[in-house]
Amino acid sequence: MDPTELLLHPVRLRIIHALSGGRLRSAGELCDRMPDVPRTSVYRQIGLLTEGGMLEIGDERRVRGAVERFYRLRSDRPTVSPEASSAMTADDHRQGFAAAMAVLIAEFNAYLDHPDADPVADSVGYRQATLWLSREELDRMLTGFRDLVAPLAANQPGPGRRPHLISPILFPGEQPASSS
Repeated sequence: MDPTELLLHPVRLRIIHALSGGRLRSAGELCDRMPDVPRTSVYRQIGLLTEGGMLEIGDERRVRGAVERFYRLRSDRPTVSPEASSAMTADDHRQGFAAAMAVLIAEFNAYLDHPDADPVADSVGYRQATLWLSREELDRMLTGFRDLVAPLAANQPGPGRRPHLISPILFPGEQPASSS
């Protein structure tokens, strides 16, 4: 299965998000994080992600006579390349966007369902703005965003740190009808 097909699935995306930030989790822990997904489906998707080179076994432990595997994201995992993205059809992009939004909604619901959830104190935000940008301004903004986020994305878990999801979404809006 190619990386595009592998990643454009809501449950597989949720598994990848659950393992982001260097996390090591067992299949059981992943099932516990996704109670709305049948366990057999979680196990099947873990298998596909492992076969597809996205996940690897990071640890194994004996539990009651069985071996429990703990998975993590491979550091050299495949990604959707710009070439593959440019070869995607409009329907492929719709499917990818819908899968990403399904994951985002599931992650947000999991956050809100936690007894300590405090959206105000946690600076939760979900605003939308329209920016009128030239191509050069857009390129400058994206470069600045990458320069700001890339060093932070390298952070490892540590004292005082807690994971935060960031999901930038960018696409051109509809041009208003010009008045004559």
